[in-house]
Amino acid sequence: MSEQDFSTAEREAVYRAIAERRDMRHFAGGSVAPELLRRLLEAAHQAPSVGLMQPWRFIRISDRPLRGRIQQLVEEERVRTAEALGERSDEFMKLKVEGINDCAEVLVAALMDGRERHVFGRRTLPEMDLASLSCAIQNLWLAARSEGLGLGWVSLFEPQALADLLGLPAGAKPLAVLCLGPVTEFYPAPMLALQGWAQPRPLSELLYENYWGVSQ
Repeated sequence: MSEQDFSTAEREAVYRAIAERRDMRHFAGGSVAPELLRRLLEAAHQAPSVGLMQPWRFIRISDRPLRGRIQQLVEEERVRTAEALGERSDEFMKLKVEGINDCAEVLVAALMDGRERHVFGRRTLPEMDLASLSCAIQNLWLAARSEGLGLGWVSLFEPQALADLLGLPAGAKPLAVLCLGPVTEFYPAPMLALQGWAQPRPLSELLYENYWGVSQ
């Protein structure tokens, strides 16, 4: 151990939050106290970002009719996705893909406009802005889990339609509709695995050494 190590209990808490994080679709209503919501967003804001560009923008949706319009955009895309899935269409339509009307808080996470000005770390990998925002969402997810709150990432929407609805400037892009709030319980495994849609693959199948496809 070094002076920089966490204590055993602290390490176990970090790994527990990672292991028990779930993409939640079922919520128990309720509310999130303003100071807790602020704490979670501060955790998101501490995420790493390439070139310290901090491309994330969060929009809290406090207007109920507006929340309903977002849910409608998601429903429209759910139908289009089902059509694109072909033979798995009926199976997909049985899945619960969002909890927008049931959760305590809805946040929209978006990429800022003017990202082309930021070259540091993005000249050859411009998608690092998206990676940075994803890190912020993961921070929020893990912090929420540690507070006993569920969070679900909804990506079934047409980005420009949501951008227009929320008045995003040209160049900005919504990446996620985040459902946040109390839950009755956390899924014991990823919901899609429990419902038979897909099964997670073991790390051993995804880890190579030196060259692509060469297993350890």
